Amino acid sequence: MTALLEAPETVQQPEPRRRRFNRGDTIVVLCYLVTALVIYVGLWTHLGGGYLHNSAQDQNMWEWFFGVTAHAVWNWQNPLVSTLQNYPAGVNMMANTAMFGLSIPLSPLTMLFGPTVTWAVALTGGLAGTAAAWYWVFSRHLVTSRLAAAVGGAFCGFAPPMISHGNAHPNFAGLFLIPFIVLRLIRLAQGRRPVRDGIILGLLMAYQVFLGEEPLLISMIAFAVFAIAYVASRPRQALSMLRPMAIGVSIAAVLTLAITIYPLWIQFFGPQSYKTLEHGQVGNDTAAFTRFATGSVAGQPGPAADVSLNPTEENAFFGWPLIVFMVVLSIWLWRTVLARAIAISMFVMAWLSLGQQLVVNHHETGIPGPWKLLANLPLFNSLLESRLAMGAIPAVGALLAIATDQVFQAAPSFRDHRLPLRWLWLGVLVGVLLPIAPTPLDTVTRPSTPVFFTDGAWKQYVSSGSMVIVPLPNTGDAQALHWQAQAGFGFPIADGYFVGPSGPNDRHGRYGAPATETTSLLADVRDHGDVPDITDAQRAQAITDLRNWHADVVVLAPATNQRELLTTVELLLRKPGQYVDGVWVWDVRPMTS
Repeated sequence: MTALLEAPETVQQPEPRRRRFNRGDTIVVLCYLVTALVIYVGLWTHLGGGYLHNSAQDQNMWEWFFGVTAHAVWNWQNPLVSTLQNYPAGVNMMANTAMFGLSIPLSPLTMLFGPTVTWAVALTGGLAGTAAAWYWVFSRHLVTSRLAAAVGGAFCGFAPPMISHGNAHPNFAGLFLIPFIVLRLIRLAQGRRPVRDGIILGLLMAYQVFLGEEPLLISMIAFAVFAIAYVASRPRQALSMLRPMAIGVSIAAVLTLAITIYPLWIQFFGPQSYKTLEHGQVGNDTAAFTRFATGSVAGQPGPAADVSLNPTEENAFFGWPLIVFMVVLSIWLWRTVLARAIAISMFVMAWLSLGQQLVVNHHETGIPGPWKLLANLPLFNSLLESRLAMGAIPAVGALLAIATDQVFQAAPSFRDHRLPLRWLWLGVLVGVLLPIAPTPLDTVTRPSTPVFFTDGAWKQYVSSGSMVIVPLPNTGDAQALHWQAQAGFGFPIADGYFVGPSGPNDRHGRYGAPATETTSLLADVRDHGDVPDITDAQRAQAITDLRNWHADVVVLAPATNQRELLTTVELLLRKPGQYVDGVWVWDVRPMTS
């Protein structure tokens, strides 16, 4: 890749002979897989009840996505929408992170072994696959040393932000298509087979849409910065690239749109679609770059939490040794056009991730950031700007690979005892990368599912309506989604954990269903443990809400302040609950029919 990009006269030369997959490649890939398995060892050894502690409620949500998609596929239903949650309005699955690119192919696995196994496979395979994909691209197209490529690939797959998202976001852990999309764009610039490369790029882009649109957007921003930086240094060479790029990108765009147009129409204009999901200003604090992530060798939860949204959004946290090292490498490699363009992309993506205003260790400087120019544009306005730092990960990996390769070319052997340059370089890499190396993710045992859901007792209470599980599932407690999956998705539930519109006439996105008086009342009881004085107006509103939910049954499962919730529901319904297989049950069909 280096030679081809820097030598325009080679654009029309035949492709170099491909490097065959050999034992060394196998060892590297197996090392990546073993590393990923160690990271998720707690989950793999407790598949029956293991729960990633730092995922908050996201594991429940993702398992629901995997389970519902498999349920839809195997029952010949449309997987793009579902009414099994947020009944009867339902959920726009395309507008959520359903990750159809994995959830559909893995649906047989989900049906056979359950969504927790699919969750574990998606996360483990995502990290290992991302590392292996970048290793493949680096070793075949960037550097000559497999060890150098292995170092770069390892960083791309197991960098601190990847591990952070690996707690809860398989769409950000599984970026194994991105290296091949980038490679295909570069091949288009080389101009050998623009039609073929355009078709392949279109297929890759379309598939990535079904794996994760936000990672694709971030990657394309990073590639655009790289391309601009490279063209600025080689303007004459850029002219020869224009025609094949125009042909290939046009073909790719048409093919991508042809494959994804209907799902994207559902996402943006279909039932329960929304225009934008606002998060406020969530750029990285500059301190986030020099600190160590929670899930790293040198990491400490306190300092990391101080400058991040939560443990799943530690989007920078490269650690100060690596930050210093990247500055040194950038200066060293600056004269190489390709390395310079990569370094510029790295620094610009880090800069963009600071958001609309520069914040230094919690101090708002008032200095506007470049993201301010993009923050309100369509698509960009739903992106968490701190995640833009993830666009710097491949650049860091590439620079590590290039630098290692150059050192190994300067010192051809590990046996040079006069100046063991290779060993010294590897020692430097260990010193820089060991503090940010990942550690196994914390896994806890999830609460047991009430027997009411697993033994089929619920069937006598649900006919054609929904189940209202108290407290109603939301972003803070989504256990009901797991219980529904354990019951084989035999009934729909009210409310839930998803992203949808704020109301029938308000297409701003929000997490969960719009709150009703009844859901707010029950949530307040759960949070504070105080039984309110129930009024007739609240009773009437509760019946109205139950009718809107088409409720057949109200179920109170084990929950915080369960006794107070039990009293509150009995006061609202003027009816005592029945204790059945670990839960309290109210058959409300006479009230809602």
